[in-house]
Amino acid sequence: MLKFTSTDKAPAAIGPYSQAVEANGFLFTSGQVALMPGTGEIVGTTIEEQAERVCQSLKAILDANGIGFENVVKTTCFLADMNDFGKFNEVYGKYFTSKPARSCVAVKTLPKNLLCEVEVVAAMK
Repeated sequence: MLKFTSTDKAPAAIGPYSQAVEANGFLFTSGQVALMPGTGEIVGTTIEEQAERVCQSLKAILDANGIGFENVVKTTCFLADMNDFGKFNEVYGKYFTSKPARSCVAVKTLPKNLLCEVEVVAAMK
């Protein structure tokens, strides 16, 4: 059975998808971008500001499922510009202290021309 996550502490889905889905003991989040929960407004103009908002949204989704960053086993990170890699890592490293497996790629364009997007896979307790 699938369990779908919906929390107002993270941006609402802006399409036909869920914030996260739990299946077979794992939580799969949709990619989170730097949008303010409740308003959908873009947060920040720098990679650091946007990465911070993304991590806060992921935290809210994890919290809504009773788990934390220590449960994350895999992340996929999308950057609009690989030149932002170092600055992105500084913010990312504050949250993902357990060092889950990760892929990080540059993409041509992200939704709303944002600078980063992150999705996670986490083990449920």
